[in-house]
Amino acid sequence: MQLYTIGQAARLLGVSPDTARRWADAGRVATRRDESGRRLIDGKDLAAFSVEIAGTGEADDASYTSVRNAFPGIVTAVKLGDVAAQVEIQAGPHRLVSLLTREAVEELALEVGVEATARVKSTNVHIDRS
Repeated sequence: MQLYTIGQAARLLGVSPDTARRWADAGRVATRRDESGRRLIDGKDLAAFSVEIAGTGEADDASYTSVRNAFPGIVTAVKLGDVAAQVEIQAGPHRLVSLLTREAVEELALEVGVEATARVKSTNVHIDRS
């Protein structure tokens, strides 16, 4: 499973590193320490927490559309069919859903807790693995 530092988690949640640290200190999101003492958050825990705080007003109102409609975030759900798949990304307060091929999901190794970027043009959402 992918692990995230407090700084990486803050960027994905759309908050400052200080806010992410306060949430971790308060036990709102579980952390563990690596061998150098850095606090890390499990990707699945971060995905669940990002969904929990979405729309609550707790995350900063940062806009993710200034870089050609790119929404960096964390994968919160993957539904695989025989040929097609549905991937959900929580990018700060924004939830994006993309329909793509199962093959693309497997090639990008998309799973809950993985960092990814949704790119939006018109009605199409494309997913890039970060």
